[in-house]
Amino acid sequence: MRTPQNNRLLAGVWVVFAAVNVALMWFLPGQETVPFHLVWISLALVYGFTTWPLSWIVATLVATTTTTGVILAHHAAVGEIRWEETAEEPLMAVIFVVMAWHVHRRHVLLHEMRRISEAERDRAHRQELLVRLASHELRTPLTIARGYTELLRTAHDDPSSLADTAVVLDELDKAARITHRLVTLMQLEQQHPVRPVDLDTELVRIVRRWAPTADREWSCRSAIGLTRVSPERLEAALDCLIENAVKFTGPGDRIALVGHRDAAGWTVEVTDSGAGIPPQVVPELLAGGPGRPTATGTGLGLAIVQAVAATLGGRVTVGSGPDGGARIGLRVPELSPADAARPEPARPAATGDPVRLASG
Repeated sequence: MRTPQNNRLLAGVWVVFAAVNVALMWFLPGQETVPFHLVWISLALVYGFTTWPLSWIVATLVATTTTTGVILAHHAAVGEIRWEETAEEPLMAVIFVVMAWHVHRRHVLLHEMRRISEAERDRAHRQELLVRLASHELRTPLTIARGYTELLRTAHDDPSSLADTAVVLDELDKAARITHRLVTLMQLEQQHPVRPVDLDTELVRIVRRWAPTADREWSCRSAIGLTRVSPERLEAALDCLIENAVKFTGPGDRIALVGHRDAAGWTVEVTDSGAGIPPQVVPELLAGGPGRPTATGTGLGLAIVQAVAATLGGRVTVGSGPDGGARIGLRVPELSPADAARPEPARPAATGDPVRLASG
């Protein structure tokens, strides 16, 4: 680690080492080649492992060049070496200058990269903090506004007032869902441990939780079995897909949660008998990102699904359902080939017959 103390320590060690080799150059005329090169090589090594101020570099370069150059010139003057051998002195000085320039450029680049990385982390932290604070601050006024709206509906039960307050409640629900999805997006960036999960049972549980919320024909069929996922993240993604299916279907329509496995992995899809998805809209849906609105909403729900798919190493699939509606799901490669080869115990949800649930 580069610190001023380490820089001084290494510089001191080099000064001692260089002094010894300079002395050898002086006392071993005609055999000064090895200590001469050791001086310059050790200087390059020390400079590469430390951070020197410009004044240090200039002073060291001048001192080294002068000292070794005087010795070489003296040996050439007394006939111990040829004058041509003194040409190594300016060559070594030029090589060191070029090396120092490249090392300086590398230090500048690393410093800039650290600055950009720290700025990006700070920006991401501020963004997450802003979303969390905004979501927290929005929940209280939304709850209060909903409470007062419900009171108005109780006090004024005429058709006009009921219609107006129904619109207000619907918009408050939309704002609450957006707030919840913003928090979910932030939570997806955190680490969530994966563990073996029986997806067949998990999908049935999710459908049972949704069945009382909308007058639809709910069903679930799955033959995935055991796999390693984060059930919280998977549930967040499926909640977004199911909520979208409820939004684009009406009373009596069918919504199904379908899971199946093949040799390459497993797939969980939400299918419905609603209006479906026009083919020209599919590229826009798949290209959407956090905060990028779609033709039907804010795009936050699909962003959550895509983020969950990315954490699983999979992708989002979009197509037409068997009833002419939409089919959106997660295609995930099998994380453990051993799990894929493991026989699955028989379950009611893993058979070919769907589990149907009554809606509330």
